[in-house]
Amino acid sequence: MTALTLIAALAWLYLLFLHGRFWQAGPVLTPQRPRAAPQLAVVVPARDEAPTIDAVLRSLLAQDYPGPFRVILVDDGSTDGTGDIARRIGDERLTVLAGAARPSGWSGKLWALAQGIDAAEQAGLLLLTDADIVHDPAHLATLVAKAEQGGLDLVSEMVALKCDTLAERALVPAFVFFFQMLYPFEQVNDPLRATAAAAGGTILVRRRALQRIGGIAAVRAALIDDVALARAVKRGGRIWLGHATQARSLRPYPGFADIWQMIARTAYVQLRYSLLLLLAAVSAMAVVYLLPPLAVLFVPGAPRWLGLAAWAMMAVSYLPTLRRFGRSPLWSLALPAIAAFYLAATIGSAVNHYRGRGVAWKGRAYQGTNA
Repeated sequence: MTALTLIAALAWLYLLFLHGRFWQAGPVLTPQRPRAAPQLAVVVPARDEAPTIDAVLRSLLAQDYPGPFRVILVDDGSTDGTGDIARRIGDERLTVLAGAARPSGWSGKLWALAQGIDAAEQAGLLLLTDADIVHDPAHLATLVAKAEQGGLDLVSEMVALKCDTLAERALVPAFVFFFQMLYPFEQVNDPLRATAAAAGGTILVRRRALQRIGGIAAVRAALIDDVALARAVKRGGRIWLGHATQARSLRPYPGFADIWQMIARTAYVQLRYSLLLLLAAVSAMAVVYLLPPLAVLFVPGAPRWLGLAAWAMMAVSYLPTLRRFGRSPLWSLALPAIAAFYLAATIGSAVNHYRGRGVAWKGRAYQGTNA
């Protein structure tokens, strides 16, 4: 037990000081205007988004962007009137496309994006955003300014997620924390590091970068499409990922079961459907997150003190994320229990895969890749 708790303490020392400062609250963009404002198109793939689509589109059409831009909604077979709601807005800058049938080998979202990108023939910059994200008026200009200043091919932000219900308060901040641990933003933004990621709610990308990688078709089967796209773009270009202060998600996760399903949908995809990687992930999470509090509570002597040190470092690392979400610092003490929930959902994701359920979203089932 002493050896295992020592490993846990050393692991947290590494994570705190040598893992790209993944726990930090930044980086963030402040509102600014670009020196040049190239023609831009916003592409919004939507499937059954009636509750949010009006607010989303109006926030996009209200952008204070100094150059020409248009918004293209691709209605991906909605049955709840999403397309009709969009058409009733009646803005000449808004185009509503009825999505064509999805070809074999494509995910629904990526096929919808491909159609929207094709329709935006003249735009050199493309904002790919979800149908549940609302944007402050300066957001588009700020993203373009960042891309222009840094000569970036892709700029992405982790948008502010809803954190209202008990389940959201308990589990949503940890989603961002674990994402940052997998893809430290500092490493993503370093052109000399191979680490690449993006957050699908807000991705500004240059058309020439898409053309260089072979278009959206290059990642057409990827179920974790934002990370796959960022990885492809970074192979020959520069990318940036940060936290959004000017965009927020309207999608609620009212109960614990909703968040379980959100995690389980792609957790085993992230592990490349590998039992070996699953076992490694389960073992690592158990030692790093679960063992320290168990040692503190039940094992006297050196394991207790090592476990206490590891638990303290774990809690400290979680504080910047809790501050971002306006949550009490006391939630940091619950991170082992929260990690246990995520670990169980990851195992559930693997069970779903081997029971033939695969990945399901918006009434569709997929057996894709994360290439």
